[in-house]
Amino acid sequence: MGWTRKDLLTMRDLEASEIGLLVDTAASLQEIAGREIKKVPALRGKTVVNPFYESSTRTRTSFEIAGKWLSADVINFSASGSSTSKGESFIDTAKNIAAMSPDVVVVRHSSAGAAELLARELPCSIVNAGDGAHEHPTQALLDLLTIREKKGHFEGLHVAIVGDIAHSRVARSNIHGMRKLGMTVTVAGPPTLIPPYVQELGAKVSYRLEDAIGDVDVIMMLRLQQERMTAGLIPSLREYSRYWGLTLDRLAKHARPDVLIMHPGPVNRGVELSPEVADGPYSLILDQVSRGVAVRMGVLLLLAGRMGGDGA
Repeated sequence: MGWTRKDLLTMRDLEASEIGLLVDTAASLQEIAGREIKKVPALRGKTVVNPFYESSTRTRTSFEIAGKWLSADVINFSASGSSTSKGESFIDTAKNIAAMSPDVVVVRHSSAGAAELLARELPCSIVNAGDGAHEHPTQALLDLLTIREKKGHFEGLHVAIVGDIAHSRVARSNIHGMRKLGMTVTVAGPPTLIPPYVQELGAKVSYRLEDAIGDVDVIMMLRLQQERMTAGLIPSLREYSRYWGLTLDRLAKHARPDVLIMHPGPVNRGVELSPEVADGPYSLILDQVSRGVAVRMGVLLLLAGRMGGDGA
């Protein structure tokens, strides 16, 4: 099947076949990174605007690189450097951007549903680059691409997602995507950081790290999102790390020898991951980053509707 959606907003709304198409498209574009001249004319004449209302390193940079490698014109701006700082509303800013006729708008915002609001109001394609604690679909897609490259398949794999589940848009998007592809997902963390609805999404729950990682193919560690937390959810970083930090010793005692370690970044070393694990042979953290460019190229290419044109 071909891509028919105007926007990419959530993993929740995608069919398994659509997820497969996105992952396959990204996989086919990875070879561009190895070229001496990293440029193809697939989106020549297209304009991509990236309004980011929250801080970002990996997502914003990879979307910019993705657009430029596809020959699109890419414009970035942050809230602090826009008319938002002068009192302009989010939707008014968006409508002004739309009046300049971009083809794709890639938005990150602290409010859940911000991307869906733009999709209803604007005629161009919208990509959700993270909306509050709601969803982050392109992160889930790059995680899935990374897993398939290392394991060769999705069906039957077991993934443990560990840490601050309650505030994690990455966890939500991954649970939706992984379950649709036939994977088992266990979420683990302190009870205060496990939302009550997570089992409704099809995930199992564990409240002990050693139990969660004992028989899984992939361990995905999450950082504590203290910027979204209210006080009292954890006693201290030191105590959290003591019970929930992943170390080489814990891996050796409780995990499979072929387990893969993932993290969406940024990593808080010494809290959820020891440096030895983050930089060790189990770790796929930098693999995830490199796959992120390919995934975002695939998303832009499919949304801009140029798969049949003069592309790569």
